[in-house]
Amino acid sequence: MADPNGKLHLSWHDTAWIPFLNHTNVLDYFSQRSNPFYDRTCNNELVKMQRLDRAALDNMTGVQFELIHAQDPILYVIRKIHRNSPTQVTPLASYYVLNGIVYQSPDVQSVVNSRLFSALHHINKAFQEIQRHARYHPTKGHVWDFQEDQEAGRKSKQKPGTESVSTQASMMQHQRVHMLLGNLTQRFPHLVTQPENGSRPVPVSSTTVVASVARGKTKSDSSTVKTETSQPLAKKTKMP
Repeated sequence: MADPNGKLHLSWHDTAWIPFLNHTNVLDYFSQRSNPFYDRTCNNELVKMQRLDRAALDNMTGVQFELIHAQDPILYVIRKIHRNSPTQVTPLASYYVLNGIVYQSPDVQSVVNSRLFSALHHINKAFQEIQRHARYHPTKGHVWDFQEDQEAGRKSKQKPGTESVSTQASMMQHQRVHMLLGNLTQRFPHLVTQPENGSRPVPVSSTTVVASVARGKTKSDSSTVKTETSQPLAKKTKMP
């Protein structure tokens, strides 16, 4: 039976009852006036008002609620029926109480409609996606072009290490590297020879500089560069 009132999306609970809920009082809990699933015109309400025994429901005709499954203290299943005779009933709806929260069980028609709607939605989305790749050429006819998706897939699979260093590094990292290089340059300045007057300076080989930095001092013998003086040495000339 379909849901005429659209209550499948509703839920109800009463926090005052939940700690004491069990199979003996779950129908009383379900028959609260604030419960939107409860029908006040049912036989259960009549028996409750007249303070009759619940066994009297078997001899009455009309809409009734009965407990058909109980799993204390988590799950209870309540069924709404229309009793035609003491032995003949017609199910109308089912409700389940899970952790004190009441829900309406969906019927077969609602489940099938929901599944069909979900399937049609995904099929329609697939057709819209594949329609973008349809091409037509006068000589080839209708063809599929997936080149854009293949290029996008290759870009997504590209390794992070293949990017340039400038792209990976942030502005803070650039500034930090420049500061470190400046500090190293001040501690270990570039060493150059002091050639004869009038000629260009000759830089010291990298191996000599590395060896000097590792020792913490520079050699002062003839195999290394003299850095004690900053003025070029004048060439000695013999007096006549």
